[in-house]
Amino acid sequence: MTNRHATSAEPPPGPGEPEDVPLEFAAFCELHRPRYLSYARVWLTEHSAAAAAVQQAFAEIAVQWRELLGSSNPTAQAWQILRGTVADHTRQVPATPDHHPADDDLAILHYVVGLAAPEIADVIGTDTASVAGRLRRTMLREASGW
Repeated sequence: MTNRHATSAEPPPGPGEPEDVPLEFAAFCELHRPRYLSYARVWLTEHSAAAAAVQQAFAEIAVQWRELLGSSNPTAQAWQILRGTVADHTRQVPATPDHHPADDDLAILHYVVGLAAPEIADVIGTDTASVAGRLRRTMLREASGW
């Protein structure tokens, strides 16, 4: 007698995830969860708070999954959901006009989380050249303020 669960190819759902999720969504979560969690941990230093924010983001992404797949850039849309969820959890104040929170996110993903430009492009749903250029501009902007 074999254990059906031991031979199952699909991983069990994460806490708070629905039992029956499309395989594509489960793969998306598995791919992005570690990076999303690393990003959230920068803003929410308590691991449980960061995990809760990421789980909430994935729940929202799950609700919108079919719509996201029909969009021109599902990964970018999912990233915006995560950013908004983390911001809600931190109660961040809106950025000033000369401050670019999206560029700050790139700097966090690169310098704090340790992702290279191609990995960042994969996480936020854009191209590597755009990420590299924005990282250079962010570095130059910060260096000019020293």
